[in-house]
Amino acid sequence: MLEAMACGVPVVTSNVSSLPEVAGDAAILLNPYSVDELADGIWRILSDEDLRNSCITKGIERAKSFTWEKCAMETLKAFNEVYDGSTFLSR
Repeated sequence: MLEAMACGVPVVTSNVSSLPEVAGDAAILLNPYSVDELADGIWRILSDEDLRNSCITKGIERAKSFTWEKCAMETLKAFNEVYDGSTFLSR
């Protein structure tokens, strides 16, 4: 999804799991178990030029906030917290 956004492709995606968090308001979110919603989302992105252009612009900007460097730094931070004992995993 992020690669598509970074390339200027409008995105239609699921509204479950972590996808809404990643997509933000830069994509059309829909129920992945509804064929009707999927068809409607695809139709909307193809037929509504303003919506399509908005998703493209927002998607390009949204993708910029997800970098490998940021991912690596956040992962290192989590490892350090666990190693230092400052974060405890509980069940």
